[in-house]
Amino acid sequence: MALKRALPPTHPGEILREDVLPALDLSVIDAAAKLGVTRQTLHRIIAKRNPRPVTPEMAVRLGKLCGNGPRLWLNLQSAYDLWHAERRIDTRKIPTLQAAE
Repeated sequence: MALKRALPPTHPGEILREDVLPALDLSVIDAAAKLGVTRQTLHRIIAKRNPRPVTPEMAVRLGKLCGNGPRLWLNLQSAYDLWHAERRIDTRKIPTLQAAE
């Protein structure tokens, strides 16, 4: 059984807010314009409280803007979501089945 991480993965919006936008010297307004989204949409993703998820569509946009492709952004979001789901859902009563050989 894999060990569970004690700390949650970083939300991709936090990475955008703290690392990517400053490194690219972009304001939220400038980044939103380059991404082709509203500043409100981008603000929701980079919010400190209750950030919205990076959707596949936004991952495509971010991957193009940053030059690192959409998979990175989807993987960051997936890791964040899975970590929280594993702690939110009680699986103790769900059996683990084995396929017949």
